[in-house]
Amino acid sequence: MELPTPQDLRERRTALDLTQAALAERAGVSQPLIARIEGGDVDPRLSTLRGIVEALDRVEGDVVRARDLMHEEIISVAPDDSVRAAVDEMDAEAYSQLPVLEGGIPVGSISQSDVIHAGEDAGDLPVSEVMSESFPTVGPDATVDEIRNLLDHYKAVMVTDGGEAIGIITEADLAAQLS
Repeated sequence: MELPTPQDLRERRTALDLTQAALAERAGVSQPLIARIEGGDVDPRLSTLRGIVEALDRVEGDVVRARDLMHEEIISVAPDDSVRAAVDEMDAEAYSQLPVLEGGIPVGSISQSDVIHAGEDAGDLPVSEVMSESFPTVGPDATVDEIRNLLDHYKAVMVTDGGEAIGIITEADLAAQLS
């Protein structure tokens, strides 16, 4: 069994957005003890360290991640699809925008607004000529707070693993999780 270092504990606590006091309460120890352990000033008993790690594990299990929110089925278009095909897909799915994927990798997005701005003759153009920037991407471990911040500025968030899209999250998905 590999024991966490004081730095490991601090990094894990801060990644979970926990204060020293909150962790101490969950682990049944004092806040000054957490501070001293994280500072490397004290070598805790194994039972104390186990209690702290178990408290971190419980908090981590409560955190909602991108993988919990995302839709694995991604309705998308390719850059070389026609704008007309993209509009048909948006109409069929009742979406106002779609990600543009090339070989599973996000390369852009297309929205009804993009189509309107492209003009009347855009139907036969490839999506690549009218698309906008790609939706922002996050990994499957991204937290709800990270996703919420992105959705304040974008219509969707792509979840990627190794650069390839594995899911998509919209405001509706976030609202459903929080209700």
